[in-house]
Amino acid sequence: MIEHVLNAFGLVFLAELGDKSQIVCMTLAARYGARPVVAGAVLAFALLNAVGVLVGAAVGAYVPTSVVDLVVIALFAGFGLKALWSAGEEDDEDVDATDNRRPFALAFTMTFFSELGDKTQIAVAGLAATQGALGTWLGATLALTATSVLGVVAGRALLAKVPEVWVKRVSGLVFLAFATLKAWQRFG
Repeated sequence: MIEHVLNAFGLVFLAELGDKSQIVCMTLAARYGARPVVAGAVLAFALLNAVGVLVGAAVGAYVPTSVVDLVVIALFAGFGLKALWSAGEEDDEDVDATDNRRPFALAFTMTFFSELGDKTQIAVAGLAATQGALGTWLGATLALTATSVLGVVAGRALLAKVPEVWVKRVSGLVFLAFATLKAWQRFG
């Protein structure tokens, strides 16, 4: 199970660096404070990962492993290429931190809906279909918690020194590496 936790953690952590959920946490924490923002985001991620794991485990139980492996390889490769191709583009999503709702509810709602069906939730489903569901959920949730905390505590400093284009490029290369590793395991 440790291997599954580490696989999910590594993939999700690197993929989420500089992503919109981290920007949401960074912006909301600047206005409302860190604790309620991190708590709302973590609850949203835990629920999203549970859905992803349940879907992935169900697919893994009823769909042949060879088909699941090919889909996972294609998804990882697609996410990697998309991240590399979009590395130079500006994000056109604005984060509205002027809402007066409670910060916990705001962080939960913004995180949940901005990440629903996102690349990492689909990646979590793919991982759960091919490896342990509990380890995948735990690793992905810990990774998203870590990226949220990083966004709250050090995100502004990091993004001030490292251009977002490089964060996206590294994320893209990581997804391509996971696609290559999965292909090697399947066909190697």
